[in-house]
Amino acid sequence: MSRYEPPRHSPPKHQQHTQPSAPRIFTIQSFLLDRLPYIASFYLALAFILLIILLDSGRGAMPSMSNLLYMALLASVVIVGWLAWDYARQRPYYRQVAEMLAEENPTIVSIVRVQDGVTCEQQTVQRLLEHQHKAFSDELADYRRQREHHLHFTNQWVHHMKTPVSVIDLLLQQAAEQQIAENETTASRMLHSSIQEELDRISRGLEMMLHTARLDQFRMDVRIERIQLLPLIRQVINGHKKACIRTSIFPRVEGSDMFVETDAKWLTFVLNQLMTNAIKYSKNKPGSKTLLFETKQLPGGGCTLSVTDEGIGIAEHDLVRVFDPFFTGENGRLIEESTGMGLYLAHEVCSRLGHEISIESELGRGTTVTIHFRSDAIHQGLVM
Repeated sequence: MSRYEPPRHSPPKHQQHTQPSAPRIFTIQSFLLDRLPYIASFYLALAFILLIILLDSGRGAMPSMSNLLYMALLASVVIVGWLAWDYARQRPYYRQVAEMLAEENPTIVSIVRVQDGVTCEQQTVQRLLEHQHKAFSDELADYRRQREHHLHFTNQWVHHMKTPVSVIDLLLQQAAEQQIAENETTASRMLHSSIQEELDRISRGLEMMLHTARLDQFRMDVRIERIQLLPLIRQVINGHKKACIRTSIFPRVEGSDMFVETDAKWLTFVLNQLMTNAIKYSKNKPGSKTLLFETKQLPGGGCTLSVTDEGIGIAEHDLVRVFDPFFTGENGRLIEESTGMGLYLAHEVCSRLGHEISIESELGRGTTVTIHFRSDAIHQGLVM
């Protein structure tokens, strides 16, 4: 069975750039510049030695200039040889440091790859990095354990809450049948409708919380298959049938049926989020509203699915941030139940499935959210 990996989309050509080379932190110039005081001290000491020789030889035979130059040359050969040896032995260490600094996405193990220190200072820094790495790894492991416990508790809590929600929904259905049989008053029916609406809101919140918790483990909970769009769309519409009736929203499906490669469960979650948003931001507008689901075939393969509502719309200056988590926008603050998480989760799921999602809106007129199914997106994410 192939393992799914999220596709990595390459940026446009005008945004592509070459991999940055390792920073040159250890060149001949920088090496000599760091040791310039040692070199200056050496030649200063050599000058003093030659001066003493000259002063001492003034009492007797004067040494020739060629001998003095020969002595200086021999000393220079020694210092150059030492510098070359020192540069050669330290070069691997600084090369590893440069490669680590050049990484675009460094990991926690990057710092422990520096292992070629030769001087006492370098070896001390290596030990310091190893101690820091161990401390950070232990802290990260504790954090991951706490996070896993939190996610486990969240999943269990959501599942436990879904049971009483299902029971309440069943009791409401039985009460509705009894109301019809006993000709209950309009007020009683309105009360029942209000309770049902709040129950649906709780159920949607629990579903959103459950899928948010599962998003981090997306790779463990995805199955790519070839599915038909129209049956899936109708299934989503039927799930919101009562809410559409209460808010005078009439869903309509246009376009031909087509197959797409995706995960049916996660795509259903995305469509549920889009339809929930459409109902949420359309219900307060008077009169009947249309909610349009439209499929289109793309010329180069693939297709699109658009969801268009006739709600209050989104301000133009808010469109660039609608996929950010917890962003509600100007009109979102007018709706009490806005969380700013619906479109964010839809965008995250689509990006992990290899689909693209875009949005267009006109304030006061409505919003269109489009999912682009590319023919090659899923295949690029599969590792055989």
